[in-house]
Amino acid sequence: MRDDETTPAPLWRNSRFQLVWTGSAFSVLGIEVADIGYSLAILALTGSPAQAGLFGAVQAAAALIAGLPAGAFLDRHDRRGVLLATEGTRAVVTAGVALGLTTGHLTSGALLAAAFVLGVMQPFGGAARLLLVRAVVLPNQLTRALTQEEVRTGSTQLAGPPLGGFLYGLSSTLPFVFTALSFAISFGCALFLRIPPSGPEGDVQADGDGGAPRQKADILVGIKGIWNAPTLRAATLLVTAINTTGAPIALVAVVILRKQSVAPWLIGFAMSGMALGVLAGAALVRPLHRHLEPGFLLLGVALAEVPLFAALALPFGPWWVTTILFCAMLGVPALRVLADVLIFRQVPDEQRGRTITAVMTLFGMGVPAGTAISGLLLQYFSTLTAMLALAATLALAALYSLGKPAIRQARWPEQPTSQAGSRSL
Repeated sequence: MRDDETTPAPLWRNSRFQLVWTGSAFSVLGIEVADIGYSLAILALTGSPAQAGLFGAVQAAAALIAGLPAGAFLDRHDRRGVLLATEGTRAVVTAGVALGLTTGHLTSGALLAAAFVLGVMQPFGGAARLLLVRAVVLPNQLTRALTQEEVRTGSTQLAGPPLGGFLYGLSSTLPFVFTALSFAISFGCALFLRIPPSGPEGDVQADGDGGAPRQKADILVGIKGIWNAPTLRAATLLVTAINTTGAPIALVAVVILRKQSVAPWLIGFAMSGMALGVLAGAALVRPLHRHLEPGFLLLGVALAEVPLFAALALPFGPWWVTTILFCAMLGVPALRVLADVLIFRQVPDEQRGRTITAVMTLFGMGVPAGTAISGLLLQYFSTLTAMLALAATLALAALYSLGKPAIRQARWPEQPTSQAGSRSL
């Protein structure tokens, strides 16, 4: 039965939300552990930062290719079934990587194939999980639920890198065994999840061929909606620049610490600075959204990242890297919830899958190039040169956006009190 909408039960008593949250926590934890494992394994196998960058670029490019088709697919099919297929595929692929390492038959080609498959799964799994969260919570609990998702992200990012580094120090296969098991647990949570025909938001769950023919054909409806709105277009372009320059930061940090001969387990702990930043940033979502209009929030986060990127290259050891990563992630939760308030809540459910994946696609548009170029810069130039190049790119994007009236004049949308809008998180 659905919760009484007049007196909604707290989220911790919502068993459906807890299943989604738990599955998501295990999935993200596995991804965080594997990310450290892949970077260390590729550097150990090839000794090449460029190869590590290529792995990330292939994964990001595959996610971009699959993004728009994933949205159209999710708007027509059962989202729980999509999540089951996604997590099952991830588990099998990661187990295959572990087997290849164990037998000594893992090649660069196999790793790139794994990167491609994992990248394709990303928009399907990420968007399906977001849509399922909306299906199992009431409208006036949605922002709270999404903030809890940010806390989950930060917690798993905090535990994942140190755990990945520790497991890799014991055996190069252990991070991938752990990740395969994490995906299997996430699969189990989705298997037991039951979604009512109409979720708490009143959204009819897409199933089979339930979409209208016009909606099926218009795979670009999400892109068009964003591109035709000047504020959303300008905000999306700036976030794309932030992601393009910020996505390689984990790879850069690993390469910097390896050059300083830091032990794998300590590299993992240093990377936990990103998670600590997300956790602290989750507490800043409410005050930042209350005191800053969306455009100035975007500009402030972008401009704050510029000196942090440059400072990361200073050779002050793992604790310095931890501090920089912490500061760089403080504004990320506020930006994620900003995207929800500005975009996702403004579209009907039958278009939400395409809109969410359109945003993911546009946000990640420059990530493959940013990751690949960063790997090449680290391969052939100093880390200081690489980070100054990333910082300069972001600075130019932020200054360009500062001159756009659509950014400076952006305002939070008015929402009914029951919708728990940006001003009542």
